[in-house]
Amino acid sequence: MRYININNAIETGSIVNWKDLHEVNDFKSLFEATPFKGAILEDKITIEANLKPGDFIYGLGEQLGGINKRGRTYTSFCTDDPNHTPDKNMLYGAHNFFILDSETFPVACFVDFPSKIDWDMGYGHKDHLKITIYGCSAKIYIYCGQSVEELVQKFLKSIGPSFLPPRWAFGYQQSRWSYEDHQSVERVYKNFEANDLPIDAIYLDIDYMDAYKNFTVDENRFPNFEDFIRKFKDRGVRLVPIIDAGCKIEADYPVYEEGVKKGFYCLDKNQEPFVGAVWPGLVHYPDFLNPEAQIWFGEKYHSLLDLGIEGFWNDMNEPSIFYTKDSLSRSLEKSKLIKDQNLDIHKFFDLKDSFNSISNHILDYQSMYHKHGDGLISNFEVHNLYGYYMTKAASDGFNTYNENKRYLLFSRASYIGMHRYGGIWTGDNHSWWEHLLLNVKMMPSLNMCGFLYAGADVGGFGGNCDHELLIRWSQFAIFTPLFRNHACMGTRHQEPYAYDSWTLDVMRNILNFRYSLVHFLYSEFMKVNQASSMLFKPLAFKYKDDVSKTIEDQLLFSDNLMLAPVYKQNSEYRNVYLPEKMMAVHMKDKDHYDLKLVEGGHYHESVSKDQWLFYILKDQLLLLTPSALRTDALEVEDLNIIAYVDKQAQYDLYLDDGISKNSRVDHLHISILYKDGSLVFDVSGFGGCKKIHYDIMTNDEKRHKGVYYV
Repeated sequence: MRYININNAIETGSIVNWKDLHEVNDFKSLFEATPFKGAILEDKITIEANLKPGDFIYGLGEQLGGINKRGRTYTSFCTDDPNHTPDKNMLYGAHNFFILDSETFPVACFVDFPSKIDWDMGYGHKDHLKITIYGCSAKIYIYCGQSVEELVQKFLKSIGPSFLPPRWAFGYQQSRWSYEDHQSVERVYKNFEANDLPIDAIYLDIDYMDAYKNFTVDENRFPNFEDFIRKFKDRGVRLVPIIDAGCKIEADYPVYEEGVKKGFYCLDKNQEPFVGAVWPGLVHYPDFLNPEAQIWFGEKYHSLLDLGIEGFWNDMNEPSIFYTKDSLSRSLEKSKLIKDQNLDIHKFFDLKDSFNSISNHILDYQSMYHKHGDGLISNFEVHNLYGYYMTKAASDGFNTYNENKRYLLFSRASYIGMHRYGGIWTGDNHSWWEHLLLNVKMMPSLNMCGFLYAGADVGGFGGNCDHELLIRWSQFAIFTPLFRNHACMGTRHQEPYAYDSWTLDVMRNILNFRYSLVHFLYSEFMKVNQASSMLFKPLAFKYKDDVSKTIEDQLLFSDNLMLAPVYKQNSEYRNVYLPEKMMAVHMKDKDHYDLKLVEGGHYHESVSKDQWLFYILKDQLLLLTPSALRTDALEVEDLNIIAYVDKQAQYDLYLDDGISKNSRVDHLHISILYKDGSLVFDVSGFGGCKKIHYDIMTNDEKRHKGVYYV
């Protein structure tokens, strides 16, 4: 048994009742006064608890299933699997934090362990939880408190605040694998311009690289790349290139030759650079757990920063292995042995499975090694940290380039603590209605684990997105910090202008509303980050009634709104539950909407395909600015407020330059008091606001519209 201490998931703050397992004489003392009991076996740790009928389980970040994780199994082992079907139990992230909201009292647990964990959350037996940790090097943290909100806050304080994206990263972003050259990227921009559609970023997938080599540019397909980037920046649009984990094995390719010379790649059992395969064919994998390799790889981003790039997405960093020579040989040898045989059902499926399992094989991770101290450690033992440290390397590289500038950075693979260096997107989903609903359910779980800057591939990455799915998905994505439409090569184009004129008009309204919302969304992001809170919360985190606990298709957005997205095809209605009196907003665009006060209860709401529905909570407001085609052009001189006021609604608009880490921060404070049948406004602080258009409903069913001059 050995203890591996190479991660720093916990950063700062007060930890409640945690102990390093190897400092505990009596393992039971770790779980005193909690429902948990544990056992240390020869090569694994188990944690178990009995579940009562009314117990709920929240957390685990990027996972399948519902907001309540009870009733199924999950595995923490970062995995490149694009088919997110309900029978799967692991995705690209490993987020080992959960809350058991017991009828007795809530308790939270974080298992800081970099390898495989199985979570049986009431699947083997409906009333029994069992966690199996495949190793004895874990740190286990137990958090106790009076409510689930308190537990989330304690955990978020202990892992530290989120990285700060630039404000332009809250704008709309368009991507597709197959923008193959500068002409195709230019066409995307021209189509957005011709159709008066807002946009802040266009993505460059692997096509921009020279033979899929990291930190290179194909000069035939993207000539004069620096001038090309500058042209787009002059238009207010950033180009965001992809960086993959695997680096091509090729003579005279500096990244390959330097990494080999300096010993910065992962090794095989013979201590030679490990060889796998991804997009360019055979590759080496940087040893991101080596601090010197982190510095080396992070500084490689400088070559693209020098050209004017201001954002990146890190991909294939579970790490993804298409095949190794060994895994390929195993399958080929099997096929040779049975080449001339009459294959019955068992032999045929055995052969088929041998090829289906050729990618990301567990034996390959067990034969891939990192330097650790004076020895080696297999990737399997630290697997879930690979994407974490790749993103940390990039973030550190940005800091050495310009320590005061914020860059966009997000990753596919992740681990608890990586949120300090970048955000995440939820990976290669599909154009399925089920994945829209999965996106809705996943957002609170991601926020609980620290990932505030997050979102899905809107419209779905794989498959063909119809117009209605794109509209409904975009209507939800209005509120997610990362709003990126991304699709796979060979699928139907799903840019907003790729559909009929009616769909284009609806999408324009959606994007214009998003841009009106950017300052509000940015302010809420900053405030919940500072408060160690969540943007997206289950209703049960605020409302304690039995019905709220069961609602998984409605979300609270910060402290202001309740979202009720439509996620079913051919549906222009949806059932909504209101835990208390709220104001319903049926929105077509920021200038065309309906307001009504609705008492608590169950409702069957009409939501036409060109509408999206949300609710404003009592004494809360929604703040909008005039829309613009770029976030950099958004102004706060002329504001719009939609509010539901009983007694008094207040709001602080967070204002900074949107790009610097240490920029001056101003707050525009708005207070609206309803007294004796009249509204009393109080606006203070610096912000440049000159007038406020308001549309306010008060609890006596009166609607007040007008302009307040600051």
